[in-house]
Amino acid sequence: MPTPYELYYWPNIPGRGEFVRLVLEEAATPYRDVGRLPAEEGGGTAAVVAFWAGKHEGHPVFAPPVLKQGDLLLSQTAAIGHFLGSRHDLAPRDEAGQAQALALQLTIADLVVEAHDTHHPVSAWLYYEDQQVEARRRAPHFVGERMPRFLQYFERVLRHNGGDVLAGKSLSHADLGLFQALEGLAYAFPRGFAAASEETPGVLALRERVRERPRIAAYLASERRVPFNQEGIFRRYPELDAD
Repeated sequence: MPTPYELYYWPNIPGRGEFVRLVLEEAATPYRDVGRLPAEEGGGTAAVVAFWAGKHEGHPVFAPPVLKQGDLLLSQTAAIGHFLGSRHDLAPRDEAGQAQALALQLTIADLVVEAHDTHHPVSAWLYYEDQQVEARRRAPHFVGERMPRFLQYFERVLRHNGGDVLAGKSLSHADLGLFQALEGLAYAFPRGFAAASEETPGVLALRERVRERPRIAAYLASERRVPFNQEGIFRRYPELDAD
């Protein structure tokens, strides 16, 4: 039996780690969510901080999430999705299709960064309250311009690929990544997302197809799924949403 994967990510937020969890859950492969384990089992925040601070053995990583299996250490959400997808039949089988799925994951990562920077436009180290003026300037551009552009892009990708999935002929890690991004946008910008997604019915339909997959549905209903909150990437500040 292969060694279970270990995921290192902050225990109290969905964040970027949730993109990895969705792939692991859909793959139905054993994994340990180390940050959420008790300290006596080698888990907890301290285990994650070790990677963030560079105080760990093995290949250097910049920041969590980190996937570990034996001597393998892999960081960056898109790279982890690509790796797991290729291993566990959640990626197209051909080389070009795998590259396209990775490119989609990288575009999703761009979307996530822009969503985060609506509430932290100056620095991630400052509190939101210290940069509200800048946030109020930045957020309308994201909600009114950038978010619709991203959603319309993914709508075009779906149409180009036949309408059901983003890449290849079956569900891939890219579809799971887009699902999580859509969930985050709907949480953080309910009014803006509702308006922007009126023109992207295919994207909304994909979101529901992913939600209804048996393994994903079971995970979403479980205690393992941490709700969105005001400490993560996607945060709900009504003043930053569309009017």
